[in-house]
Amino acid sequence: MGKMKLSTKILLGLGLGILVGLFVPADFANTFIKPIGTLFLRLIKMVIVPLVFASLVVGASSVGDIKKLGRMGGKTVGYYLVTTAIAVIIGLTLANIMVPGAGLELPVDAKYEGKQAPSIVNVLLEVIPDNPLGALVNGSMLQIIAFALFIGIGITLVGEKSNVVKNFFDGFAEVMYRITGIVMEFAPYGVFGLIVPVVAQYGLDVLAPLAMVILAVYLGCIIHGAVVYSAAVKFIGKMSPLTFYKGILPAQVIAFSTCSSAGTLPATIKSVEENLGVSNDVASFVLPLGATINMDGTAVYQGICALFVAQVYGLDLSLGQQLTVVLVGTLASIGAAGVPGAGLIMLTMTLTAVNLPLDGIALVAGIDRILDMARTTLNVTGDASAAVVVAATEGELNIPVNSNLSV
Repeated sequence: MGKMKLSTKILLGLGLGILVGLFVPADFANTFIKPIGTLFLRLIKMVIVPLVFASLVVGASSVGDIKKLGRMGGKTVGYYLVTTAIAVIIGLTLANIMVPGAGLELPVDAKYEGKQAPSIVNVLLEVIPDNPLGALVNGSMLQIIAFALFIGIGITLVGEKSNVVKNFFDGFAEVMYRITGIVMEFAPYGVFGLIVPVVAQYGLDVLAPLAMVILAVYLGCIIHGAVVYSAAVKFIGKMSPLTFYKGILPAQVIAFSTCSSAGTLPATIKSVEENLGVSNDVASFVLPLGATINMDGTAVYQGICALFVAQVYGLDLSLGQQLTVVLVGTLASIGAAGVPGAGLIMLTMTLTAVNLPLDGIALVAGIDRILDMARTTLNVTGDASAAVVVAATEGELNIPVNSNLSV
């Protein structure tokens, strides 16, 4: 085991977890195995805020050119918004073709208390923290990103006099990278502890009535990754898609298990820098931003689930309403990370925008964990593809000659 690559160990943990989950009772899995996964999540959460804050400050201050920083920011946000819009369209197309809601009926006693979704204007205003320390304590990622970028820009503008501050964050970031490396060594056991209770609870038979929804979401995520991301890294990043996917496999496995883009961030940074040759300047800027605002997997889910709910209720969405789903799904992704239960809250916003009954969310909520595995994996893959694309266009992509990308 000691000589195995980390990605191989994580895959073994995932496979063993699925196998064990099929044979152990859910109560046993939740009582004795789930705490292992919970411990891993707590370790990940422990490093997220300081890692994102330090890496973004270092990333913004290391650019050294405000124009370059603005250029990178424009490319990153533009890439995320375009791919998110494409993801919603793929979801809607699959839902129209597969008709996952045909023949299903909403249970009479099914209820879901939808929380009030914030407006896009409020989301944009909330990006700027009125209390930066409060944002750090509460883990408000959009506000943390904004504050870190302001500090990084300030360090660049001040110049030599700010070297003490810059050196502090450089050292702090290195400490967080080292701690992250230690935490990642526990990943195979954490993945095992996370996947066993899920398989033990849901099994295979319970998923049968909603198999078409699950199939549509997973198929949509696969198509988006195989077509959109592969094309982006091949034609813009000048990188083989096979090399790309081998390089980010460890991050994908952790994303699939944890259902958290932010929680996977340490593994994503490690994978794109060491396996794909993305510079630290680009990775430390693009990836934390992507973990917060890039929700391509959730966008695929939005398109499919909106039509699924309409089909369950026997309603037809016009072309105009489906275009509204595309627009709302794209814009809502900006604030998704700042809302508890992001996927379902975003779906609430989408259903409201096209006047669909919110009770339909009850069906989706029952399988949300299963769907979340696929959409989070795609979200993380999108973050990595953006890092490759931005690095290539900035001349900061250099795949290590001696890198071993085989699993």
